Amino acid sequence: MSGSPTSLDIAFGLLQEGRLVDAEQVLSRELRAAEQSHGHGSAEWASAQCDLGNLLFSSGQLDRAVHHYRSACANPPAGDRERYRDHLTYRLNLGTALAAASRYDEAETELRHNLLERQEFYGREHPGYAFALEPLADVLLRRGHLDQARQAIEETIGIFWHSGHERVATALALRAEIVLAQGGDEPVFPGLEELPDEVVAQMGFAVTGRTGDDPAATKVLLTLLVTVMETRFGPDHPATLNALSHLANTSHDAGDEPGRVAAITKVLASYDRQGRTEDAVKATLGLAQALEGAGDLEGSLRTYAQARARADGIGRPELSAQVLRNWGLALSDAGRPDQAEPPLREAVAEAGRGSVPEMLGRSHVALGLFLQHQERLADARSAVEAGLSLLDVAHPDAITGRSHLGAIMEGRSCGCGNVKDAVAAAFREFVIGRLPRDLLEELEVTIENDDFALQVKLCREPTEAELERLDALVQSATAEFRGRLTAR
Repeated sequence: MSGSPTSLDIAFGLLQEGRLVDAEQVLSRELRAAEQSHGHGSAEWASAQCDLGNLLFSSGQLDRAVHHYRSACANPPAGDRERYRDHLTYRLNLGTALAAASRYDEAETELRHNLLERQEFYGREHPGYAFALEPLADVLLRRGHLDQARQAIEETIGIFWHSGHERVATALALRAEIVLAQGGDEPVFPGLEELPDEVVAQMGFAVTGRTGDDPAATKVLLTLLVTVMETRFGPDHPATLNALSHLANTSHDAGDEPGRVAAITKVLASYDRQGRTEDAVKATLGLAQALEGAGDLEGSLRTYAQARARADGIGRPELSAQVLRNWGLALSDAGRPDQAEPPLREAVAEAGRGSVPEMLGRSHVALGLFLQHQERLADARSAVEAGLSLLDVAHPDAITGRSHLGAIMEGRSCGCGNVKDAVAAAFREFVIGRLPRDLLEELEVTIENDDFALQVKLCREPTEAELERLDALVQSATAEFRGRLTAR
């Protein structure tokens, strides 16, 4: 029987649910408890600082993560080998977070410091040394020091290879990016025949997990990766499908819509061969969007119809509602309102038969916006209000619906209201319910330069601890809200 979940387990579970504020509060309590029980600067306090840094790093709050990692590194333990090993991890996390925040000068300094500590602790041939050498190679790549990056990654691969460590897969992925950046005719993925299948597959997933700044260069790398995966594993292996899916997304980012269509078509064919019917429906929806992006409107609308037939064959109302909603919106965007209304209404009916309130809310909002643009404002208001009652205040469709509702109530069929004001109002509603009632008198939220600006009026003089908690809460709420808005 497994043990009870730790606070870190609970916090990351909340993060997966999109509840960043609640997750941070769990680990902030652990940090305060560690300080009270063991003292500021203790090993337990440093561990709690690192846990909180890990959560913030995972939620994209990189500068705040850096702060907590730096605190964790502040007091290197002396005479305790196990705790010093933890210190080495904290410093590696600090360097990694600085790199992720594009603070490359600082990142290189920290990683080189960590590398020296690890060399003294582990020796230069130990995987523990390579753990810091690999991210240093990445930073050198980002800084344009390609020869240094290549030297560092080759040493990393050698260490992992000779020790039989699984991290050789991520190092090979980084080397591929470095080799491609160096140019020339050198193979990007050499020597893979000497590696077992599981390592090659892990390398493929590591390549797709890297986020390059240049979509065109990333597309070249992923195209080469797809060829490697198809040759090694065939067209239906998870590693091949993962590479194709990322190639489709990157092709879109690079402006290559025909390439996106080709990649999704391969994925869909694989799902059909494997009988993965629900995945095939979602791939068909993606193909419809890609065809529209490629300028094939009729092909796109035919593909939506095919997605509807596939979904009906599965018999899940929520899935059918998703297809109908997307199809109706595509028809509306194509200037075919008479054809658009039936699937939008069917989407509401299907979602109502299901058990996912979010899908029903999204379907209501989509129908309401369509009706607004058809100047049927009373029906539009009813539909949008019904949708808003089912959606989280920070849901992207709720933001859209709220901005349109203001225009509807003013008797306007287009113009659709001020989206920024709707976002600010939703943010305020989201935040205010999570702040102490006896501390906050008023919270004014505006959007300036595409960022949130807050004016806070307090009821009383706060303590220093309350101010720190208030600041952390507002920053986490901002990150959580932004994260939900990126799905728009």
